[in-house]
Amino acid sequence: MHPIFTTGAEPAVPILFVTTATFDQVIANVDDRERTFVHAAGFEPKPGRFLFVPAADGKLAGVLFGLENADAPGTDLFRPGQLVSLLPPGTYRFANTPHDARLAALAIALGDYQFTRYRKTQPRNLKLVVPDGVDGDDLTRIIEGVTLARDLINTPANDMGPVELEQAARTLAKRFGANVEVTTGEPLARHFPLVAAVGAGSARAPRLIDITWGNEAHPKITLVGKGVCFDTGGLDIKNDAGMLNMKKDMAGGATALGLAHMIMARKLKVRLRVIIPAVENSISGTSFRPRDIFRSRKGITVEIGNTDAEGRLILADAL
Repeated sequence: MHPIFTTGAEPAVPILFVTTATFDQVIANVDDRERTFVHAAGFEPKPGRFLFVPAADGKLAGVLFGLENADAPGTDLFRPGQLVSLLPPGTYRFANTPHDARLAALAIALGDYQFTRYRKTQPRNLKLVVPDGVDGDDLTRIIEGVTLARDLINTPANDMGPVELEQAARTLAKRFGANVEVTTGEPLARHFPLVAAVGAGSARAPRLIDITWGNEAHPKITLVGKGVCFDTGGLDIKNDAGMLNMKKDMAGGATALGLAHMIMARKLKVRLRVIIPAVENSISGTSFRPRDIFRSRKGITVEIGNTDAEGRLILADAL
């Protein structure tokens, strides 16, 4: 299981979830001293509000955390994830059931994510007892998929170009026994001309990543993710603010890989295919230009109106 989860062999601080509708009932079931403290502190059970309740020895006796009423419109089932930034190190358990114990546990685990590739961070040293009826191993498969996607998206473009995205796909495929085919160079220009055109301005060659996994007799599911590892906008260049976060323009491809991880780790009975056109939309003498015309993989000609509309081009060929 994910390191944040434990099976409850050690003492754990209770987390009591309260709403305006359940507050009085929940507080009625704690001991008199703790109830007196809660009222003296003026705690209001509003969404996101929290209160540390001390024990007689000064240690932490419990944590109150406010949620929306169950029937409130727009109830945030992932709100318990806020607890990660609030709780001191220790082991915790759900003393009562939030709106959805599985999603609450998932939210806390996802909230514990840290991107540590370029600098060390202090671990939060939080542990959560897996709630009754919740499959911690299944949650772990989800968390691993989300973490894979987040790590890829957070990696800056100097370390996450088309080659590195391909390597991430190959690493994932190797783990689960999937097949990978990568098209580059002249075959890419012939079979995926729009992908080749968008990536022509970069020294980092474009490519089409194609993963297949599972029994061919099972229902087919295909995930297609945009893999623009950096988007300058091309010759229709973005301004500085627009370009600042363009390392994330491959998030569609990263998300497809994260979801593929979840599917393969669960051994779902599907025939999975993942297609990621991986490019860098850069600027050079070989960049594609406004009013250039290319013939797509489907055979339809496409006139370029703006080189910053590269995503629809590479996705067109991939689809």
